[in-house]
Amino acid sequence: MDLVEVLPQLHMFRFRIGQAYLWRDGTDLTLVDAGDAESAAAIEDGIRTLGLDPAGIGRIVLTHGHRDHYGSAQELADRHGAQILAHALDAPVVRGESPVPEPDLLDWERPLYEHGLTCPEAPPTRVDREVSGGEVLAFGGGARVVHAPGHTPGSIALHLPRHGVLFTGDCVAFTDRVILGVFNVDRAEARAAFRRLAALAPRTVCFGHGDPLTGNAAAVMEAAANGA
Repeated sequence: MDLVEVLPQLHMFRFRIGQAYLWRDGTDLTLVDAGDAESAAAIEDGIRTLGLDPAGIGRIVLTHGHRDHYGSAQELADRHGAQILAHALDAPVVRGESPVPEPDLLDWERPLYEHGLTCPEAPPTRVDREVSGGEVLAFGGGARVVHAPGHTPGSIALHLPRHGVLFTGDCVAFTDRVILGVFNVDRAEARAAFRRLAALAPRTVCFGHGDPLTGNAAAVMEAAANGA
């Protein structure tokens, strides 16, 4: 795992497949996603590397119900007393009550999708709080939940307007450029969500896959959304 500083209050955990983020308000810590089922120890070690105590993890916000995003959530929550949050439409998948919705794959996405399935399966994971969009969470000066369906029905983004930070989950990705995320169950919904996220005009954008965008982010997001 690589630990990357995005902003003084924000770090990214980069795993073999996918990534998660740590936001800190003093000693109060928030994880946005939790990596795969084998990531808990690496996340804890990364937090300690920053001089922080993993016991400060107060909440784990899941952007959607895919194995590379919630695999270690319950292990970390059980150890440190964190609350796990997810959208109501993806919560049954996270809890293991419903199957993962099948994506409508383009031909070029199929080998990438097969590679993604090499990620360890996530265990059934509790969801302590279900959100639907519009809620303001108690971190980052008020983090607004934005329902961004298309990748999955219950995909969410998180917008921290006070800091100009946007977490897109897998609605948007970065390769050599900003693109619509892959493996969508509804590509038209995903495109519409992309445009809504771009309209927030963030200064820093953190993706579920790919390097964060920290320069000219609002204009880059707008251009990419219009071309998606």
